[in-house]
Amino acid sequence: MTIFGGSRPDDLGVAPGGTLRACGSAPNCVCSDDERDSHHVAAFAITGSPDAAWAAVREAVAAMPRTTVVSDRGDYLHAECQSALMGFIDDLELHLRPDAGVVAVRSESRVGYGDMGVNRDRVEGLRAELARRGVVQGGGARER
Repeated sequence: MTIFGGSRPDDLGVAPGGTLRACGSAPNCVCSDDERDSHHVAAFAITGSPDAAWAAVREAVAAMPRTTVVSDRGDYLHAECQSALMGFIDDLELHLRPDAGVVAVRSESRVGYGDMGVNRDRVEGLRAELARRGVVQGGGARER
């Protein structure tokens, strides 16, 4: 298997303004903090305790196939998700915002231009799993 991992970006994480980095111009990224329709995905709306939701987020991400949690500190989680066929690496970031009652989310491919919807599908699949667990609201692919 050939692995097209690319280099880990050095600008991941929560920016000084408390947001996740906006996507670039390529259509291989979605982010709840990006206002452009082509890149925007709704944050996960927490239905109960932020602590319970965050614990479920951490557990669900760790259980995702071919996913490695790289950083898990306080209110921020970064994971690398590897594609099954070619080994492409995508960066998945989540940021707990208990005062707003949401978990912000960002998923971006490291290499290539398009992603055939993989990053949006990953985020929506994670949302569905967390909704199944009863910790976030379901739906929301284009909600703001």
